[in-house]
Amino acid sequence: MGRMEEFSLALRTMLKVYPWRRIDPVPWAPLRKPLNRSRLALVSSAGFTAPGQDLFDAGRGGDASFRFIPRETKLESLHDGQRSDSFDHGGMRRDPNLVFPVQRAEELVASGRIGSVNHRHLSMMGAITAPGRLVKKTAPEAARALQADGVDVALLVPV
Repeated sequence: MGRMEEFSLALRTMLKVYPWRRIDPVPWAPLRKPLNRSRLALVSSAGFTAPGQDLFDAGRGGDASFRFIPRETKLESLHDGQRSDSFDHGGMRRDPNLVFPVQRAEELVASGRIGSVNHRHLSMMGAITAPGRLVKKTAPEAARALQADGVDVALLVPV
C-alpha cells in the first residue's frame, strides 16, 4: 500500500475529495458446506482480459463490466488492462497470481483444503469511480453466473 506523499498531487487531491461510500451492513452469506467440499471462483479487480476478449474501457468513471477468464487460460497470456496508475503494475505483470491467484487455488485443491476450482473466473476493472452500474447491474449478474456454475465460495481479490 502506498503512502499519500508517493502519489501525484492530482491523485492525492482526488482521494481527499472523493465521496467514499460506506456499505453498512456489509452483505454476508455464511458458508453452507466445508471448504474442502466447496467450489471456488476468483473475482479479481485486476482488469485482466484473456486473448480475444474486448479490453476494458478506460473512460471516465470506469468500466463496470466483467470478463470471464476460463480456468485453462495461461496466466502469461492475460492482458493487464487495469487503468489505475496509482500503483506499480510491474509485480502483477511479472506474477499474475498476485492479483489473480488461480495457481494458488489449484494448489489448495491439490492439498485438499478446497474441493474444486470453477471452470471460469471473473475479472473486473478496479478504479471504478462511478460504481452505480457495478452495484445495481454487474454485481448481481456476476453473482447469478457464479451461482449457475455451482460456485460455493468467491474469493474477492481487490486491486
